[in-house]
Amino acid sequence: MHRSAPRLSRILACAAVPVMLVAVGCSSDSGSGSDAEKKAGSSSSSDSAGAEPTKPAVEPAKFTDLPDACTSIAKNTVKDLVPDAKKKGGTAGRSSDLAVRGSCSWNGLDDKGVKGSQYRWLSVAFTRFDSDQSLGSGAARATEDYTKQVAKEKASEGAQKAATAAAPGIGDEATAITYKLNKTDEDFEYATVVARTGNVVVTLTYNGAGYAGAKTPSAADILKGAQKAAKEAVGKVDATAGAGSAEASPSAGDAKKDDKKEEKKDDDKNGDEKGSEKPSSEATPKS
Repeated sequence: MHRSAPRLSRILACAAVPVMLVAVGCSSDSGSGSDAEKKAGSSSSSDSAGAEPTKPAVEPAKFTDLPDACTSIAKNTVKDLVPDAKKKGGTAGRSSDLAVRGSCSWNGLDDKGVKGSQYRWLSVAFTRFDSDQSLGSGAARATEDYTKQVAKEKASEGAQKAATAAAPGIGDEATAITYKLNKTDEDFEYATVVARTGNVVVTLTYNGAGYAGAKTPSAADILKGAQKAAKEAVGKVDATAGAGSAEASPSAGDAKKDDKKEEKKDDDKNGDEKGSEKPSSEATPKS
């Protein structure tokens, strides 16, 4: 009896060994599978996080240059709208980059003797927008500026009886803004046409007044003259401002900053012009 008890214990111990090994083996296989799945899942998650969606390329700008503002309106048109202009070739505005921004203006006093005098002012300005991956296409940026310029003209200080209307047949879109303005003790008739063609915005202003007893020009005549000149200016862009196959400009961001600086200068300049658009002393009608 005493000898059989130890023998039974040894048999039971040996029988238990394979069971433990099987248990350990199963446990090890299970852990290995779990680690593999974790690694695969981690790799997939990392790849998904690192892959960013590709942004669609912006549409290339249609125009890559601007025409000379002072030759954008036909000489005969300038002669008709601004009789006896002081500078027949116009006065060019300042610009740090004529491929992005340009302007020109004419003014003159047509002395009619005892019938008084007629004063006229004509100006045209171009602003071109490049396509940029972060800022958008040139056309979209120009559309945004076009809307801003129309709102700006409608809110002109001192404007009376302001009205806006679509100006069909001028560029891709155009708006005419008309109003009256009293200054230098005279009534001025104003008409501004803001137009967009592709990625270029054209702003043309025409105004006039009668001096020394002469009648104020009619609003209809001033508007008609502004629309004619604006159409010519837009046509000049379409004809000479370059082909639109250029890629988005890498310096468009810098150009936008430059635009803002130029815009501030133009705002200050326009303020001075609107406050001083009267005949110079050398052209003032003799009493």
